[in-house]
Amino acid sequence: MIAYNLSVYTNHLLLFVAAATFSCPWTLGQTASPPPYTPSLDLASIDKTVAACEDFYHYACGGWQKRNPIPPDEASWDVTSKMYEENFQFLRGILEGAAAAKKRDKVTQEIGDFYAACMNEPSINRRGMAAIQPELKAISEVKNQHDLAPLVARLQLEFPGNPIIFGFGSRTDYDDANRTIAGISQGGIALPDRDYYTKDDAKSKEIRGRYLRHVQNTFRLIGEEPELAKTNAVTVMRIEVALAQSSLTRVERRDPYRSKNQMTVRDLSRLAPGFEWPAYFRAMGAPQFDTLNVGAPAFFKEFAMLLVTESVDNWKAYLRFHVADSFAPYLSEHFVEENFDFYLKYLRGATGLQPRWKRCVEYADANLGEALGQAYVRKVFPLNLKTSTLDMVRRIEDAMEQRIHQLDWMSPETKEQALAKLREIRNKIGYPDHWRDYSPVKIVPVDFFTNIRNAIVFEGHRDINKIGKPVDRDEWNMTPPTVNAGYTPQKNEIMFPAGVLQPPLYDARMDDAPNYGDTGSNIGHELTHGFDDLGRKFDANGNLRDWWTKADAATFKERTQCIEDQYSQYVVVDDVRVNSELTLGENIADLGGSILAYIAWKSAAKDKQGGSIDSFTPEQRFFIGFAQWACANERPEELRLRAVSDPHAPAEYRINGVVVNMPEFQKAFNCTIGSAMAPLKRCRVW
Repeated sequence: MIAYNLSVYTNHLLLFVAAATFSCPWTLGQTASPPPYTPSLDLASIDKTVAACEDFYHYACGGWQKRNPIPPDEASWDVTSKMYEENFQFLRGILEGAAAAKKRDKVTQEIGDFYAACMNEPSINRRGMAAIQPELKAISEVKNQHDLAPLVARLQLEFPGNPIIFGFGSRTDYDDANRTIAGISQGGIALPDRDYYTKDDAKSKEIRGRYLRHVQNTFRLIGEEPELAKTNAVTVMRIEVALAQSSLTRVERRDPYRSKNQMTVRDLSRLAPGFEWPAYFRAMGAPQFDTLNVGAPAFFKEFAMLLVTESVDNWKAYLRFHVADSFAPYLSEHFVEENFDFYLKYLRGATGLQPRWKRCVEYADANLGEALGQAYVRKVFPLNLKTSTLDMVRRIEDAMEQRIHQLDWMSPETKEQALAKLREIRNKIGYPDHWRDYSPVKIVPVDFFTNIRNAIVFEGHRDINKIGKPVDRDEWNMTPPTVNAGYTPQKNEIMFPAGVLQPPLYDARMDDAPNYGDTGSNIGHELTHGFDDLGRKFDANGNLRDWWTKADAATFKERTQCIEDQYSQYVVVDDVRVNSELTLGENIADLGGSILAYIAWKSAAKDKQGGSIDSFTPEQRFFIGFAQWACANERPEELRLRAVSDPHAPAEYRINGVVVNMPEFQKAFNCTIGSAMAPLKRCRVW
């Protein structure tokens, strides 16, 4: 529901989570109080002035929207944002306790010193741009094109955010999901999506003009004179436009066959000559390999052309900007303010910068997440929560098996393959069984920028060193405090961190109906991703393989076209409509997940008494619980940005777009056929 790859809370003493390996007897974080309780079905969030059968989203969330305006430092505000805020307050207490503790073990020292250094803003301001002087000096020393490859390797290893020029790292082999190979991918742009560079509408032109000014301002911050800064900004824009024009669109990138292009290093050198690829891979410290996957061959052809048409000095200007721009959030206040003014204030509509402590908590979670996560799960994720979540997962998997057997449009041959895939799905709940060891990362309490750089380099080497090794199916790609969930096609697994299994998303104090409506639909959502328009292309082992009969694939396409047509009619903001091709996988998963959750809930509740509560029937409580996870307010700027880059539809359509296709909803609220939430035509895939 929340992410594609986007529980129980108790007040009694937390149980020891025996399934994980904790390295220390935690005594820190005594100032950290658990997040405040919010029920999974909140009566105050309902707006009864809106008819449920006409606009169910605003019926279920109208009260929440009125009581929860967007904070100045946010581009949007929703239930999960609020959970993040409360989580951050909780994590802040843990980190402050770690920083102040007199007796500390290795993990306590790591997270405490990292946080203390981040909070030392006067020291960061005094250092200013000197923090990135080593990178700027290395760029200035480039004399010719041959020097670029080792320099780009060094910068990429230290680089936060979007990949500089292109991305390199390990990836799972499309043909053998147990094998890790090398891969390179498109990158090199700073705006949120390649479409920002290619569209000719007035708003896109305005954004490019404002971005050009941001690039110029960034050059000024690193000491360039106004005229040179202006010239170099034009150079950066020209290079980025060329890279963007040769990049795959987000819709194209949803087709794994477009990204599957294995070749030898020699083939790559012929595809993109002029860049010393062997020297680059050596400088990255990559294990020896001969074959790699090239995610976007046309992009690398263009990169090779730019190496000819753009001078070395132009590339040096491009690299200087990207170093300063990407590291800006970690530098002195002038860099932070310029970064905020463009990326958050202008592009996303935020009106105020987040307080320092919140940014430092976010950086700690992003860079030392499994160290911080050990303290987090001890305090909020008891063993019974993991057990109850796994029980809900099992019931929803049973519902999926039932649905597959009942499908009248799928042949027995394809059903057999689908059931085999369902049986092989791995469920990761709460936290990893084995924690990541950050001991190679040198963390000191007086040098925040070096801590960031060291953590990024550690993660870069850790990723690259996977090349040539078997895929680690126990590894997590989310930290335990994350308020999100995901499905990974090549591992055929769903992942639910501890952070997403808290109230109001999952609430032990509530009856089953809203919990299945909310977290149950979320679990069903991630499960359905294994069978959406992208996930269905991977088999039970995670290999890219077509296991469908041609007739079944054609029928599947007809059914998903119904959803695509439905969502293409929804307006996001002004004249911008939902990109129903980009959001198709999420829309399929939203609908399929809610159907599965409803079936599973009915099975779980069949032997229980189920009368009305607060004047709502159990069925109504299921659907209100389903809707209230998505209560949100969003700025127009944020909606416009997400319409281009987010594979999810806006919140209201993730709710209304589902219930219009569920006769169970129409029955629960006695909707008249032909009303807005009870149309004559319905879509259904799974």
